[in-house]
Amino acid sequence: MKTFFTYVFSEAVLTLLRYYIIAGIAFFVFYKLLAAKLFKNKIQEKQAKKKDFAREILHSSMSSLILATVAIFAFSDFVRPYSFIYMELDAYPLWWIPISVALALVVHDTYFYWMHRILHHDKLFNFTHLVHHKSTNPSPWTAYSFHVLEAFAEGGVVLVLVFVMPMHPLSVMLFSLSSLLINVYGHLGYEIMPKNFRKSFLFEILNTSTYHNLHHSKFKGNYGLYFRVWDRMMGTENPQYVTSYDKIQEKRFGKVDN
Repeated sequence: MKTFFTYVFSEAVLTLLRYYIIAGIAFFVFYKLLAAKLFKNKIQEKQAKKKDFAREILHSSMSSLILATVAIFAFSDFVRPYSFIYMELDAYPLWWIPISVALALVVHDTYFYWMHRILHHDKLFNFTHLVHHKSTNPSPWTAYSFHVLEAFAEGGVVLVLVFVMPMHPLSVMLFSLSSLLINVYGHLGYEIMPKNFRKSFLFEILNTSTYHNLHHSKFKGNYGLYFRVWDRMMGTENPQYVTSYDKIQEKRFGKVDN
């Protein structure tokens, strides 16, 4: 039991540091260092307040501890013998590491979409998900700003992953890092996609910061985390998304023929 808590503490410290460093760098660059230069990239003209940032950091810090606890539990002796976790790196080809990370993001997107829609149910929203939606104008600090119960639900994806595919600790670490980076971008409050992204086939598949920002400002639609696929299949994509994206890109680059 002592070893378990030691692992939880170590993972919690790493999760907190990862959040503070990645969200902190993004916040410093976009909200302090280059705020004036990147004003055209700002999705919402209004500015969030210091009390919003403080609330987001507090909730995200608590969520980081919970996410770390769930991850360690997934690798504990209670779970590992019954899962697809492997500890020896040579048990599978090295190319499986990046493949498993990519597949984990696909699984996570599906898990998140349906969990997210459930949290938006009238009987659950005010009790749980409202904490996250207090950030109507999200910032990088919003990434892990969850209610305690939602944090456990968010972390639950690791338990799903280790039961559906072979996962090495390195794969889980890279998945967590990738997820946080994308999450911070989704809550950035600034659009940074290049000019030609709109004409790319990737625009039809991937979410953007504008995409998730609309979810925070409108509360409905755009439930997906990484991809537009589930929203488009289920008819839950906000009909204003493409127009909103085009407006922000026009502000950045001028009129673009699509």
